[in-house]
Amino acid sequence: MNTTQTRIFDELAKLMTNAAGAAQGMRREFDTLVQTQMERVLNNMDLVKREEFEAAKAMAQKAREENDALAARIAALEARLGIAPKADSTTG
Repeated sequence: MNTTQTRIFDELAKLMTNAAGAAQGMRREFDTLVQTQMERVLNNMDLVKREEFEAAKAMAQKAREENDALAARIAALEARLGIAPKADSTTG
């Protein structure tokens, strides 16, 4: 190979390296833009975060267990007093 062809290949290699670097930079910029837009959309949808959901779920479970325990205590007290239990309004 002569010097001219070697220089052409060197320049072509530099051009390809620069193009690859530019493509990677554009890819990162695009990913950042998409992530930013998705976060904005999700924030506008007023969605609850997983941690908040799990905390509310745990509180509801605890309240349900406490309610069941209190209902059992009331039923036991009514039984001791000879009071007929009231009909459950949730069973229709």
